[in-house]
Amino acid sequence: MAAVRGKDTKPEMLIRRYLHGQGFRYRLHDKSLPGSPDLVLPKYKTVVFVHGCFWHQHGKSCGVKSGPPSINLAFWEPKLQRNTERDQAAQNALKAQGWQVLLVWECELNRTRRGATLHRLSGAIIDAVGLDAMEFNLAA
Repeated sequence: MAAVRGKDTKPEMLIRRYLHGQGFRYRLHDKSLPGSPDLVLPKYKTVVFVHGCFWHQHGKSCGVKSGPPSINLAFWEPKLQRNTERDQAAQNALKAQGWQVLLVWECELNRTRRGATLHRLSGAIIDAVGLDAMEFNLAA
C-alpha cells in the first residue's frame, strides 16, 4: 500500500488544471484544516476533496469497483470504514468553521462525465456560497 498515492493523483491533477485554467487560485493540502483538503480556495471559503471511489467507499451504484476486496475482510472492512468516518468528521468540522465543502468522486471524472462535472464544480465554487456540502453525482 506504500505505492498508493494520497496527493497529486490523476483525478486531482485534472481538477487542478481545469480550475487554474478557469482563473481560480488555490492552496494544496492545507494541513491546518481538518482532513487536509485537496484544494483550498480561500477567496470563496471553499474546499474541494477529490475522493477515490474505492478508498472512500462511494457505493455500489458507482461505476468504479468500490466495495471491499473479497479476501482479507478482517483487515479491509475496518480500514475502509475508518476512512469514511474520518471523511465525515473532517467535513463536519470544516462546515462548522464556515467552509463550503465540495466533493468530487473519481467516477465523475471519466471521459463521458468529465466536462459536466468540471463545469458544475466551477459553478458551485462561484454560486453556492453559503450552501452545505455538495456532492457531484450526475447520475442522479
